[in-house]
Amino acid sequence: MDNSDDLAVLLTSPGAVLMAETTEEERFLDLLHDIARSRSLQVWTWSITSGLTNQSGNAMYQTEDPHKALSWISDISAPAVFVFMDATPILADPYVVRRVKETSQGLRPDQTLVFTAPKHDVPAELTSDARLWKLRPPSHRELVDLIATTTSALNERGFAVAIATEDIPEIAQSLTGLSISQAERIVHDAALADGALSERDLPAIRSAKAELFAADGILELVESTVGTLDDVGGLDGLRRWLHVRHVGRGQAKLPSPRGILLTGVPGCGKSLAAKALAHTWLQPLVLLDPGRLYSKYLGESEQRLARALEAVDAMAPAILWIDEIEKGFAAGGEGDGGVSTRLLGSFLRWMQERPDGVFVVATANDVAALPPEFLRKGRFDEIFFVDLPDHPARKAILDLHLRKRELNPADFPLDTLAAITVGFSGAELEAAIVGGLYNAFAADRALDGPALAQAMRDTVPLSVSRAEDLTALRAWASTRATPA
Repeated sequence: MDNSDDLAVLLTSPGAVLMAETTEEERFLDLLHDIARSRSLQVWTWSITSGLTNQSGNAMYQTEDPHKALSWISDISAPAVFVFMDATPILADPYVVRRVKETSQGLRPDQTLVFTAPKHDVPAELTSDARLWKLRPPSHRELVDLIATTTSALNERGFAVAIATEDIPEIAQSLTGLSISQAERIVHDAALADGALSERDLPAIRSAKAELFAADGILELVESTVGTLDDVGGLDGLRRWLHVRHVGRGQAKLPSPRGILLTGVPGCGKSLAAKALAHTWLQPLVLLDPGRLYSKYLGESEQRLARALEAVDAMAPAILWIDEIEKGFAAGGEGDGGVSTRLLGSFLRWMQERPDGVFVVATANDVAALPPEFLRKGRFDEIFFVDLPDHPARKAILDLHLRKRELNPADFPLDTLAAITVGFSGAELEAAIVGGLYNAFAADRALDGPALAQAMRDTVPLSVSRAEDLTALRAWASTRATPA
């Protein structure tokens, strides 16, 4: 059932008070007027600046006071809908609430009081009389129509915009979850950016959409500048798995990929893989930092998580990256009044029920800290263990980082350097190159193979300083995770 059908049923059902949640007042009123015309209902609107106004635009004298407006409504006998806009302040007044209750009890079956607000906190006195309804985002059909009207308007204004008709459905899909005004701005900007609207604009459209939903600071839109998965050294098993899932996405007989958990040695490319995946799949990468969820106020942490997950659902298709997930959803949260336990329950329920289009990439350095509910099948498609890079992977990583710094890998003995860096993580290999460059700069000479080898010998890798932890991690992964 769409917005129109849903609202029409409520306006013709018993129950004289409707609490409508929307930030799109104009769209809601247009929808309401369409329904009213089809059912011969008058539409009266009230605002604190104009008072009670009929559908001809005539304001009733001194009805800016909600008490007087409600008194006026009591004398109207025609079938009608009475809309009180931005109702949150007046419903905080207990006298108004009582007046609403008395007025609603005297209305005819074909009359309804409607109160609009972005978010309703229904007064306890009205819970048995009021129905809560939320205006859902525009449908696919509305978005297709919006794209057509926006591009036509641009052309009429003299801006030549070429539109690829076959790409309109996918562009509309990428705008799902936005309000009409938000979608219109994004389409407008994308069309004017290069004078065309086609599938080439999809990455920019999705990023702009994700940026809107990440505006409250809980989520962060991450710009991926690391290249594609082909630019990541090592992780061959993970790359093959992701390639297979990418090829199979969208097939009717196959379930959409849900997500992966990457655990393993710190500095071995878990976060890099998340960024490269976003670039490869041409989807926005949205970071959820669990630490940003927690608040000192009762119930605020749970509300933050709910808002973040609702925004992520609306961003689809997107990749949700949760870095060091164990820090936000670790086992044993008794010391915080049960907040972490409630957050965990809400998050696990979302993981189980989330819609297609959101792919989760979670990383964990201390997987033993995660509760067992996280690790069962169904939460993630696969759990990958990212180990220290082997000899070929170390060569590939050295090659990548040397090129990144405009150094020619052919000038360095990569086989020798890879041989003396057994036990190095990718981050430690990069750090050794950076250290060698600093030493070379201080000595006023170019970096060469011997100098880089010395910088590597001066580095103590984590596999040496934390050898016991690495052994325990590998023992856990040997039976519980897939090698990346």
